[in-house]
Amino acid sequence: MPHVPRIRHALIMAAGRGQRMAPLTDALPKPMAPYRGLTLIVDGILRLSHILDFIHITVGYKGAELAQHVIQHDVATVLNTEGHSNSWWLHHTLLRFLDEPIYVLTCDNIVDLDWERLEKDYEASGSPACMLVPVQPVEGLEGDFIVRDGSIVKGVGRELDSDIYCSGIQILNPKKVSSMTEDRGSFYDIWSQLIEREELHVSEVYPDTWIAIDTWEQLKKANEG
Repeated sequence: MPHVPRIRHALIMAAGRGQRMAPLTDALPKPMAPYRGLTLIVDGILRLSHILDFIHITVGYKGAELAQHVIQHDVATVLNTEGHSNSWWLHHTLLRFLDEPIYVLTCDNIVDLDWERLEKDYEASGSPACMLVPVQPVEGLEGDFIVRDGSIVKGVGRELDSDIYCSGIQILNPKKVSSMTEDRGSFYDIWSQLIEREELHVSEVYPDTWIAIDTWEQLKKANEG
């Protein structure tokens, strides 16, 4: 039988200041940085909009400008998280009541991924509260290493020793996560609480393409590649 998708939502975190891309980000929010005739955030939206029903965006720095930009591309919800952590929305917005899986991504990664295969892997893992998507370490790029036992994550951090680290892509169930955790200020704290419950897993599915855009030089290279 053909696979029937059950993941309908994605949230793209786009609230950051993007200081390492100054002076470009002095004038506009990082998600609106130009990328191949579009912007980083619109590229991310278009990669998902054909497979999902609802796309949500968090905004912060220059939030009104960014909100106006993404609304033109039929996003379902814009959440103002200015002054808060990247995980704040999980406990303080209406999404905390969403009892179904949602993809969570960052606006500054360019990603090609087999979403159907990832969804199947999430289901095969027992649909945990949260599943991280790994990448192979990239030379010269700092990352949060993932230590695991099978699919169960035992630790996440930059000082750990592992052959994989976080891509910035997750599948999580907001209602499960918010009910199992407290808001302590970051996703690191969310993950540590889920690790105690063995509710943080890591996927066997890796992105086909994964490019992190943190600096002007990386943006320029991505546009030229």
